[in-house]
Amino acid sequence: MEEAIPAKDDISLILKYFSLPEKQIALFERLGELYHEWNQKINLISRKDMEHLYLHHILHSLSIAKLINFKDGTKIIDVGTGGGLPGIPLAIMFPQCSFLLIDSIGKKIKVVQEIITALGIDNAFAENNRSENIDEDVDFVTGRAVSNVQDFYSRVEHLILPSKKKSNNTLANGLLYLAGGDVETDLGRLKERTNLYPLDIWFSEDFYKSKKIVYVKR
Repeated sequence: MEEAIPAKDDISLILKYFSLPEKQIALFERLGELYHEWNQKINLISRKDMEHLYLHHILHSLSIAKLINFKDGTKIIDVGTGGGLPGIPLAIMFPQCSFLLIDSIGKKIKVVQEIITALGIDNAFAENNRSENIDEDVDFVTGRAVSNVQDFYSRVEHLILPSKKKSNNTLANGLLYLAGGDVETDLGRLKERTNLYPLDIWFSEDFYKSKKIVYVKR
């Protein structure tokens, strides 16, 4: 199948795959503007990659929304959020869910909080911290190319509530990790409770041919 290339890297790329109300469309448009504004001051995203902001970053973050439609009240921590990805796009997509975005780099977290404030969303919070120091019980942890999957999971497992009771979501509580390349070799002891979801089952652009969601059940 021939790849359909969007004319511009903008909100049209999101609308190609998601049907959204006007309020969310406006928020995703504003998000793009804010990233371009802030990236002139602090390197949240590689400057050479800013021309692919929606394709490589915002839509990539929203791939999780293709796998799971978080039920209202779901709690998520985005660990190693960097410039707020995937946490901010997911918080826009799921306004009735709670998102805590953490990173050890204070200057990035300050900008993430500024972006959240500018968007006017009240379901996302940014904190300068490490996952090892967080004492929270959540349904899911998200991450995006932070480190080796095993290492990352060992750092965040304590945050995820065991699914002893029937989960409200279609997936049991766990880790939703965005990764590329040959992640199978990184799984080790996690292999038996891990599922891999290639992103090219949802998205036609070449960028997604090597990208996956790694889901590790708690």
